Amino acid sequence: MTAKRRSAWALRAATFLASLVIALAPTAPRAQEPKKVSLVETVHHIFFSPLYLADALGYFRDEGIRVDYTASQGGDKAMAALLSGEMDIALVGPEAAIYVQGSQSPTKVKMFCGLTTSDGTFLVGRDDKPLDWKDLKGKTIITFRPGTTPALFLDEALRRHGLDPAKDVNLISNIGIPARLGAFLSGQGDYATFFEVDVSKLEREKKGFALASIGQTVGPIDYTAFVATDAYIAKNPEIVRGWTRAISRSLKWIAGASPTEAAKLLTPFFPGVPVELIESAVERQRKAGLWKATPEIRPDAIEALQKLQVMGGILKEAQKVAYDGVVTPQFFAAGAR
Repeated sequence: MTAKRRSAWALRAATFLASLVIALAPTAPRAQEPKKVSLVETVHHIFFSPLYLADALGYFRDEGIRVDYTASQGGDKAMAALLSGEMDIALVGPEAAIYVQGSQSPTKVKMFCGLTTSDGTFLVGRDDKPLDWKDLKGKTIITFRPGTTPALFLDEALRRHGLDPAKDVNLISNIGIPARLGAFLSGQGDYATFFEVDVSKLEREKKGFALASIGQTVGPIDYTAFVATDAYIAKNPEIVRGWTRAISRSLKWIAGASPTEAAKLLTPFFPGVPVELIESAVERQRKAGLWKATPEIRPDAIEALQKLQVMGGILKEAQKVAYDGVVTPQFFAAGAR
């Protein structure tokens, strides 16, 4: 064999061996595609900021979850979508789970992760002088429809300051949600309750001023929580556990982050809303302590909410439900890791 032929043979052999090594080498596993989880919200709202931050910060992605958002424009519609199986998880008030538990529906639901600690509205006045609740006596307040959770919380805040909501104030409750801001700007009502970012918008225009947080006044009574059907939770415990972990991380993050940094991350979720209004909303809501420190939902909070419902005449004492009938606490520990 000539030197030239030996060289060619050696090159072919080396190439073959290299190909064999590559073929037999273990391949790195492909990154698993995140699983789509369909979430229905009652509304898409700045009050739910930790939810969107968990997405923006990649916490859901870390858990193998991709969130698909739908806004139902109502708690009843959100629960209907959940019960029908159209949606996987709902973000609703705890009262929705309470109503389902007491209904004839064969499908039941459980809250597995809390988000907000109390009502998110603020009492707004036409000037910024310090609030003396006694000054509200005889005044007109624009509130929400009777029986709704914001209305129940305002009633409780008034009672805690010695005012009878049925006698001592004039409550305007027949203005639709989209028209409330315009009604106040047009001169209706001495006071009104608003969520953010309407509060920051009024203050920026010097047309209204936040005088008190209704949620802070009433105290911790879980206001919104993530809910899924019993069947979904049983079938997808890792998704539910991962969801709770992601929200827990987001709650911790927003507790210490600057409002400016949070607002930048939230801006894509609220196109058309000026970043300075989002920043103001984050700062005000955090200062009022409206976001939970952990996803845990406590029995006393559920009991306190049902007491408000009974007092408001939308739930009878005999219709109250047990904590373990509407809450599954098994995933709270996941958020503590």
